[in-house]
Amino acid sequence: MLVLAFDTATPAVTVAVCDGPRVLAEWSTIDARRHGELLAPGIERVLAEAAVRPMDLAAIAVGVGPGPYTSLRVGVVTARTLGAVLGVPVHGVCTLDAIALDAVTLEPDLADVTFLVATDARRREVYWARYAAGTRVDGPAVDRPADLRWTGAVVGYGATLHPGHLPVPRGPEHARAAAVAAYVVAGRRTLDAVPLYLRRPDATPSSGPRRVLA
Repeated sequence: MLVLAFDTATPAVTVAVCDGPRVLAEWSTIDARRHGELLAPGIERVLAEAAVRPMDLAAIAVGVGPGPYTSLRVGVVTARTLGAVLGVPVHGVCTLDAIALDAVTLEPDLADVTFLVATDARRREVYWARYAAGTRVDGPAVDRPADLRWTGAVVGYGATLHPGHLPVPRGPEHARAAAVAAYVVAGRRTLDAVPLYLRRPDATPSSGPRRVLA
């Protein structure tokens, strides 16, 4: 099954094309402010490298967060648009679950311990979820690192940002599209392609025009 996968919920813009468990092409870059500019060229790049036409794809897999409002929306809207145009299913994957799967694949001993995945939520907070035997058992949620009181194994860039409150991280810092695809290919339960924000966006609509006194 040919799957195009991508994730924009972390500072990474990451895209991959997979044929079942085999990664045909993968591209990632770290740029927290240019997801909207980089995602489409990244998709074109991996499709070209894999010699795969869009109409050959059997599914789209997208990380649905949690993540920042703007960057997360870029990935989810792109996935839903491609799915509609190509007539293929779109599978949402919790980004923290994809990072956890990647971590266990890279460091198999993590499958034997309870560990935390923590990503940057800004505002001096982290998005987090807890895993046991590689399966999510708590979260996702957003909290200040000090409030977690976590001393066990941790994976993700959130720990790198808050070394005073979280242990030195292991495994991948950010999501990888190949792990998003692997989650789908493995037949794990997926989500609707709807952004998982966990909190309101920083920008809010105006309450209406203000009256100006003459």
